[in-house]
Amino acid sequence: MKNAIQFCLMLAMAGNVFAHEYKTLAELMAGWGTDIASREVTVQTLQPGLHVLFGAGGNVLVSIGDQGVLMVDSQFPEMIPKLRQAIKELGGDDIDFTINTHWHFDHADGNPMLGREGTWLVAQENARRMMVGSHDLHYVDTSYRQPAYPSIALPVITYADRMTFHFNGDRIDLLHFGAAHTTGDSAVLFRDANVIHMGDVFNARYPFIDADNGGDLDGTIRFCRSVLDLINRETRVIPGHGPVLDYGALEAYTSMLETVRDRLQLMLDRGLTLDQVIAAQPTAEYDEQFGDPQLFIIKAYMSLSR
Repeated sequence: MKNAIQFCLMLAMAGNVFAHEYKTLAELMAGWGTDIASREVTVQTLQPGLHVLFGAGGNVLVSIGDQGVLMVDSQFPEMIPKLRQAIKELGGDDIDFTINTHWHFDHADGNPMLGREGTWLVAQENARRMMVGSHDLHYVDTSYRQPAYPSIALPVITYADRMTFHFNGDRIDLLHFGAAHTTGDSAVLFRDANVIHMGDVFNARYPFIDADNGGDLDGTIRFCRSVLDLINRETRVIPGHGPVLDYGALEAYTSMLETVRDRLQLMLDRGLTLDQVIAAQPTAEYDEQFGDPQLFIIKAYMSLSR
């Protein structure tokens, strides 16, 4: 009972950091300086038939070949025509499969349009479960209530820990190693191409640990370490956002998370409040590379407090 009370108090202290001013998606994106309507798609070809599409929202990885088109993540409905046009210019046609790396809006809001057009949607089973309901996403100074997805937008194929596609001459493994960025993350490994899409478990900036909805810092570290055990130093690593990276970047990111986690845990063991933890600057030497740490520290504090 004592531990439960302490946890509730810690969450309350963490909650006080948030303004909890709920915004619409348009307001949220505008606050982040993103104008979805004006965003264009740019393409980075990794090898013939395998391309990264950059637009608004999460990075999209697309396989184009004799068996059709398989896409990883769907961004926003406004981006679907632009993604389709890019795929057409690359030699593809209809999008046969779309894998959602997780359920957050910037990676899955294109689902309704794709579902209506006959694309088979695929995700880890917890991601689908989260898509069925509405959920609050809390940031530092604002919040967004992500609405439930309509049935046409829900994944029709789900898996628990691992599943495999054999598509366009490659073996594509969907991998889940427990709660991390969310409770339903998938890493998508193109084994023959030696390319892996990590969704938002790995980014070129500090991660958003969605601790309000089951995300977990220790789980994020475990997820990254599990992926590192499966890939090699030649693997090209697609983060949820940012440029194409490599094994070394994922290894350094994971080591950073472990260092910060250990520091935060010591502070929690000493009874420091969230404000005191933020003031102690436990991420200081990493901030130039990974950006503003406040949201990361808040969510990591909440996660470790459990």
